[in-house]
Amino acid sequence: MAALRPLGKSGLMTPPLVLGGNVFNYTARGEEAFAILDRFVAAGGTMIDTADVYSAWVPGHKGGESETLIGEWLRRRGRRDDVLIATKVGMLAGEGGEKLQAGRIAAAIEASLRRLGTDHVDLYYSHKDDPDTPLEETLGAFDALVKAGKVRAIGASQIEADRLALALDISAREGLAAYSVLQTWYNLVERPRYEGALQRLVGERGLGMLAFYGLASGFLTGKYRSEADLGQSPRGAAVAQYLEPRALAILDALGAVAAETGSTPATVALAWLAAQPTVTAPIASATSVMQLEELLAAMELELDAGQLARLDEASLAVMT
Repeated sequence: MAALRPLGKSGLMTPPLVLGGNVFNYTARGEEAFAILDRFVAAGGTMIDTADVYSAWVPGHKGGESETLIGEWLRRRGRRDDVLIATKVGMLAGEGGEKLQAGRIAAAIEASLRRLGTDHVDLYYSHKDDPDTPLEETLGAFDALVKAGKVRAIGASQIEADRLALALDISAREGLAAYSVLQTWYNLVERPRYEGALQRLVGERGLGMLAFYGLASGFLTGKYRSEADLGQSPRGAAVAQYLEPRALAILDALGAVAAETGSTPATVALAWLAAQPTVTAPIASATSVMQLEELLAAMELELDAGQLARLDEASLAVMT
């Protein structure tokens, strides 16, 4: 099994893959979803990432559906101590206030804990920066949850470098629990979204970093190479933006490395992420056990220096 990596200063550890829960009770339901979770843990996976807002965008849903399914899975297996549960607050409307106001955070954690059927969350994120709420208020609310034992560590998602730095400075000055993990957008096609100020800050402050959209909405699986391919999946529309020569050259490089390593482009794309110096692990979701196997293989795949350089060369060309 893959070695565990420290997740910044959170005290948590994870192998180089986190399982995304955005699909649960959406495109992965019932026994198939439970089988995905079982297989992930059996293969050495430890962290499951969800959010209170998953999947409020689905007609008939109101949010909390993913947490509810994970909670049922935890009850079925009768143990909680060998998995880490990460969830988020700030994008689902509800009681107590709005976004990252203190009252909203206090109400949202109680709702998440009920759905998950647990007394604590291992990692609790601000899902999206809320510039309308003072950071002191948000961090104070998170600190109260840590002190109460309802949350072990806190993280930030979808936040700019200057705001993250300010939050870290406020926590240090006020003696509050500090963000120890960043979750942000990063993949071979869109490197500038992370590389630069955010990447430097993660390195300088010793944060853990978990990358989402690691497969660029499925583009980096290699199954979308023309407009005719977009109808293969509901996600196809999101892939259309990548159908241009420089991005397609990344697929060629991924395919070549996949052939050399006996793996798949998706596995290689996630392994590339896991090999980046400031990245703790990518987050990826699966809608079937078969699809999950591709992701799990990334935990064991170590790309050599030449393979990493070729992927860098192809992907950096997209940035010029």
